[in-house]
Order: sequence, then structure tokens, then C-alpha cells
Amino acid sequence: MKAIVQTVYGSPDVLQLAEVSLPRVPDNGVLVKVHATSVNAGDWYLMRGSPFFVRLMFGGLRKPKIPTLGMDVAGTVAAVGRSVTQFKPGDAVFGDTSEAGFGGFAEYVCAPESTFVHKPNQISFAAAGTVPVAAVTALQGLRDCGHIQPGQTVLINGASSGVGTFAVQLAKAFGAEVHALCSTEKMPIVRQLGADQVIDYRQTDITQTSVQYDLIFDAAAYRSVFHYFSILKPQGTYVLVGGSIGRLLRLMLFGGLISRLRPQTIKVLSVKPNQADLLVLCDLLAAGKIKPAIDRTYSLSEVPIAIRELEQRQVTGKIAIVI
Repeated sequence: MKAIVQTVYGSPDVLQLAEVSLPRVPDNGVLVKVHATSVNAGDWYLMRGSPFFVRLMFGGLRKPKIPTLGMDVAGTVAAVGRSVTQFKPGDAVFGDTSEAGFGGFAEYVCAPESTFVHKPNQISFAAAGTVPVAAVTALQGLRDCGHIQPGQTVLINGASSGVGTFAVQLAKAFGAEVHALCSTEKMPIVRQLGADQVIDYRQTDITQTSVQYDLIFDAAAYRSVFHYFSILKPQGTYVLVGGSIGRLLRLMLFGGLISRLRPQTIKVLSVKPNQADLLVLCDLLAAGKIKPAIDRTYSLSEVPIAIRELEQRQVTGKIAIVI
């Protein structure tokens, strides 16, 4: 089968299309013929092997231990192991392979059955392939860290990103009033996703406005958490889900201390892929309450181009990779 592989850390130039062996199917495994995948920030960090913490976390201090990246997967079940009960060959599925060795940038991937759920008939494989990582991140950030409630006023920073576009829609589905920060050229798309107010962060200093937010969901992290305290209600919550790994780690270390010194709650999301949340998203996708915002589509051989564009922040929403 064909797959995108890397043998050294570096720029997207280290990613090469190659012929590799078909994965072996263990007893609890599901072999999926991949029809679509997507690129995520995690793929970029693993490709670069930077910061060094990434190498410590995933192994491969000198060279990658994960030969084929790719977290999102949507496709058709090709074979199942002897103990698999949830799926059969021919089933349309999607899931996040980041806890199963990655491997989404390939024609086939094998992962435990707990990785996948059935794809809703209402969405295409290309759309489903952009959902797992970004939408689960948005869901867990809003619901589990932010404890979002109907009627709250929520600020989404980085609203035009992959995670941000899902966060806008999910916050609306939870019944919140949604204010969204993005750049001028991306405002129309974010408005179409349902944001009640869309604010150009280049033109407006959000901290100088009179609005007080119950929840700030930060998928961009261009500024320090301290920047937002003036617009966060006394009992409000700030949730960091994006930005550099360095900033995420610093807030993980000091967020608890900051929360003890202030009335507001500071949280950093650590995403936990699971079937239950994918099923929640399936219901929302089937009902039309959320939909992926796909900026552009590439082929498997063009994964390096897609990651380079993600790196350069040229993308609104998600890039779909159709195989």
C-alpha cells in the first residue's frame, strides 16, 4: 500500500510517498481502507520533533519512531480481528488513531475497534475525515473544561481554525451566545457558522470592550492568559486548547496557582480520544447542528503541501486529504 513516511525530523520535505506493507490485523483490530484524513497541529509537531518534549513523549530522540503520521481517519472496514464485535467488513467508519500508533496518511490503517464509530450517512468521507481530532478537542474544551451552559456568553479566540470552527458551532448547539475572534478575511465564514458577533482581532482590542464573558475558549493563544482577565467574569473560566506546546505546558504548570490567586478558573485541555464523544458528534452531524468547514482538498501525495499550509496559517477550518 502507499503511505506518507518520514525517517528523519524536519520540514514537510522529509515526508515521502512510499510503498509499505499492509498492517497486520490483531484480534481486537479493525483494518480500514482510508478514504479521507486531515492534517492537524499534532502532525506538524511530530514531523518537526520540536519542541524536544515531543520526542520525549512519543519516543524517537534522534529519529521518528512513528513512520507514518495522520490522526484523523474515515474509511471502509476491510477486515476485522477475531474478537471484534462492533464492526464488519464494508462498514463506513471514522476515528482518531493518535492513541493507536497514528498511520492515517496511508491507504490502510489498523487500530483497535475502540478507535472507531460508524460514520453518519448524512456526511461524506471527506467531511468525516476532518472531524475526530478538531471536533473532539472543541467538545471537551467547552463541555468538560468550560462547563458551558445555555445562556452564557462565550468568546472563541481562533474561531477560524479547525478547532475554532467546530467550537463556534458546538457553543451555539449548547445554547450559548457566541462571540468569535478572527482576521478580517475569515469573518464571513465564521459568521456563516453561527457566531452572534464576529470581531476582527487586528482592528479591535477585545479587552477594551465592555462585554464580560462567562467562558473564554482560546484556540489561538496569541496572547497571555493575563490579557483576558479584564473581560472574564469573576466566576468565569478560561480554557486554553491551542497555541504552542511551550505555552500549553507553562499554563499547565502555573494555571492551578493562578486560579488560587484569582476568582476565575484557568484550565488547559488535555484531549482524550474516545468513542463516547465521537458518538455525541455523530448525533450532531446527523442532525445538521455542526458541519466541517473544509477550506481545501488534497490527495495523499500532497500531504506535505497541506502541512506546509497549516504551518503557515493559510487555512480556514480544515484541509481534507482524499485518498
